[in-house]
Amino acid sequence: MKGPEWCLYCVLQQVLEDSRAILIAAGVQPDSPFPVDEKIKDAYSHTVENSAFFGDVVLRFPKIVHHYFDRNSNWNNLIRWGIGFCNLSGIFDDGPHSQLLGLMSQELGISEKSPDYRNPFRTENMEFLPNTDAFQKALKEEEKRRRKEEKRKEIRKGPRITRSRSEL
Repeated sequence: MKGPEWCLYCVLQQVLEDSRAILIAAGVQPDSPFPVDEKIKDAYSHTVENSAFFGDVVLRFPKIVHHYFDRNSNWNNLIRWGIGFCNLSGIFDDGPHSQLLGLMSQELGISEKSPDYRNPFRTENMEFLPNTDAFQKALKEEEKRRRKEEKRKEIRKGPRITRSRSEL
């Protein structure tokens, strides 16, 4: 059984895949004027919003994201496309989100990390996050649960011969 982060991952991936298909089919370029057609407008918005949202998730939960992202080349290509689309659109050039795509690219290894790059949410940077004990404990418990579940799955192979209760 997969956790809620898997569900989030699947929904984000599906939304970006659908949006990319619509935008490519319509021939929309990121630097072209904002679309008028409602369906294309929604796909455009979903692309930039979900790319930015995923960037925030990447920076705040790097371990969880890397667990799924590093194992899936389709997701890697999709995010590269989303980042490229957002960069070419210029939608994040100004404002508080201007650095988000660059930081996300560096965290995911899509672009080379600058010498001064530091993700304050990484667990190695504990001086930035003094109150992460509960989060760390939850991560360790989740890891234990997953290992236990995997071990249980390994043990449960093949049919079982059991005694009836009356024989015991």
